[in-house]
Amino acid sequence: MLTLPALAPALAVEPSEMLPDPALESRARDIGRALRCVVCQNQSIDDSAAEVARDMRRAVRERLTAGDDDAKVFDYMVARYGDYVLLKPPFKAGTWALWLGGPLVLLVAGAALLIAARRRKPIAPPVPLSDEEKSRLDLILRDAARSAAPQDEDFREKPHPEERPQDASRRVRSDG
Repeated sequence: MLTLPALAPALAVEPSEMLPDPALESRARDIGRALRCVVCQNQSIDDSAAEVARDMRRAVRERLTAGDDDAKVFDYMVARYGDYVLLKPPFKAGTWALWLGGPLVLLVAGAALLIAARRRKPIAPPVPLSDEEKSRLDLILRDAARSAAPQDEDFREKPHPEERPQDASRRVRSDG
């Protein structure tokens, strides 16, 4: 059961898409693993079952069958879909955000946390209670303890709803 999800990407390339020449098919698979599906998140066209990925695989195989080398196939796909189609885009002016965006955000967030930590003032210890406050607190706690203490009538047995009053009085007398 656990091996089925691992086989799912291998099933993305359908047998009808495969080229009869094993060398061309191997090149097509290598190129397909380097190209990103434009609708999937960070998945190669070789692994994606999306319709767009299927069209992209067909285009790669058509270009290879027409005699293009790997670089021309990549150039064709970049011209059609942009640098985003490459799983490893080149480092140039248009893709610097892809390469430096993550580390830059990490550095800015780290600097902001460091500044916030340095600006934070230490918490002062609590001021001890004055004698007047202590006596008032003791009074409040004593009143709270008295009101929470059960009254004698709370512990008396209540007659069962179906019992007659004289039966309940006999039961109480026999118990005590």
